[in-house]
Amino acid sequence: ETCAPGGLVCVWTAAMADELKAKGNEAFKAGQFTQAVDFFSQAIAVDGSNHVLYSNRSAAYASLQDFSKALDDANKAIEIKPDWPKGYSRKGAALHGLKDFDECIGAFKKGLELDPSNEQMKNGLREAEHAKDNASNGLGLFSSPELWGKIASHPQTSQYLQQPDFVQMVSELQRDPSSISKHLNDPRMQQVMAIALGVKIMTPDEMNGEAGNGSGGPESHPAAAADPEPTSTPEEPVVELTEEEKEQQDKEQAALKEKELGNAAYKKKDFEAAIAHYNKAIDLNEKDITFLTNRAAVYFEMGNYEKCVKDCDEAVEKGRAIRADFKVVAKAMARKGTALVKMGKLEEALVAYQKSLTEHRNADTLKKMNDLERTIKKKKEEAYIDPAIAEQEKEKGNERFRAQDFPEAVKHYSEAIKRNPSDHKVYSNRAACYTKLGALPEALKDAEKCIEIDPTFAKGYSRKGHAQFFMKEYNKALETYQLGLKQDPGNAELQDGVKRCVEAINRANRGELSEQELKERQEKGLQDPEVQQILQDPVMRQVLNDMQSDPKAAADHMRNPMVAANLQKLVNAGIVQMR
Repeated sequence: ETCAPGGLVCVWTAAMADELKAKGNEAFKAGQFTQAVDFFSQAIAVDGSNHVLYSNRSAAYASLQDFSKALDDANKAIEIKPDWPKGYSRKGAALHGLKDFDECIGAFKKGLELDPSNEQMKNGLREAEHAKDNASNGLGLFSSPELWGKIASHPQTSQYLQQPDFVQMVSELQRDPSSISKHLNDPRMQQVMAIALGVKIMTPDEMNGEAGNGSGGPESHPAAAADPEPTSTPEEPVVELTEEEKEQQDKEQAALKEKELGNAAYKKKDFEAAIAHYNKAIDLNEKDITFLTNRAAVYFEMGNYEKCVKDCDEAVEKGRAIRADFKVVAKAMARKGTALVKMGKLEEALVAYQKSLTEHRNADTLKKMNDLERTIKKKKEEAYIDPAIAEQEKEKGNERFRAQDFPEAVKHYSEAIKRNPSDHKVYSNRAACYTKLGALPEALKDAEKCIEIDPTFAKGYSRKGHAQFFMKEYNKALETYQLGLKQDPGNAELQDGVKRCVEAINRANRGELSEQELKERQEKGLQDPEVQQILQDPVMRQVLNDMQSDPKAAADHMRNPMVAANLQKLVNAGIVQMR
């Protein structure tokens, strides 16, 4: 369809939008909601007047729990087609997710005015009214869309998600919060209520005042529970203890008191006093390894890392002998690892973290291990750097390149990069090898790294442009060559690249591409964020519409330099053709 005297033909057709919409629908059905949003967004970029596309994207956003964007799209669908009931259904669903129940009820009622027999909206209205009542009764906390995320992220409740009866119980509460009475005796439900209300759930470690797996403070024992009220049930007969057992029991109680005194001193940063109390606790009861791990924590804070490591090793050895709680053993190993890091013994620290994780999987220890692995890797890379050897490897790579032995050239260039990762020319050379081998994404990555290191190096733009050209991204290649010419205006290679890109774009505009080639080019163009932004611009949409219906107005638009530049980008991307 000719739309301007200059011979502009717009190829952003309804067929393209329908194809993208179909892909979005398939992704949505497969539960790939982020991908669905992407396809619907591309379709909207092609045809922004289609209310169904906004409705579909609203549903995808709602599935991603992004109810604000879902509401924006629902409102846009209603704006485009106010008499379409589905738009109000989408709006109601988004408002329900935002817990704006009054507006939600209004949206469903408006939709039912247009389609009184719509069962989906009737159900939506009932659920909104029920949710509003529950919210006013204080039971709306279970309807929070973040509840499942809170349950999954909390260390004490995440395991419950593997229990079908628990999932069913929470789902039932979300549907009918008034059913909570029959679940109150379930300890798991008590924890869920604490999460929903924002109340901190005390873990056993926290109740005991235990330290974290790293350099945290000492542990403490919980206070004794209050004596229960006497009942009419006959008391159990008291077991008589031997004198030796009584003595041992007294020692254990005394050790716990010393431990509590040590914890109090630790919190006051009176480390010498804390050490003295822990020493007494160890003398009184050597079977409790938490005394050792607590003392190790004090040594860590004092900077005496060798003694910290020694106490941790002793705690692990004794813990294995007496079959102590594996979490406490893991804690000692992790604390040892943290002390070894401070001592600069990174490899030994890594082993300690790994052993700790085999005992007990802990998020804090895992993070420390991952961070340490990155640190070790970086140090090894830095230690490997040798510019002299890098230059030798680069020359070997150049020799193999001239001999057209590109795989071997890549090998030498890669070694040169390891030896001197700041040499931009080696990235450029390896990009040339990758291009010869047809490994275009790798060539593009190396060329971009070359430009990042030295933005004034014209050859880097040439390498990048070549990769983009062979990937048939002619519009991007053209921009790259033009950026390179700003650095070196007389560069023949860059000038030739510009000519080849213009020729390829013109060949497409003359209709010399096959239908499949044209389709591939348009799909790539629509994936470009800059192209999407241009197509979503109301001014540019009006320009494109005028080119189809009012050639005179189109000619007026072309006098605007910004419009002309945007139009040229659409031509280069294959979205608009010149004929």
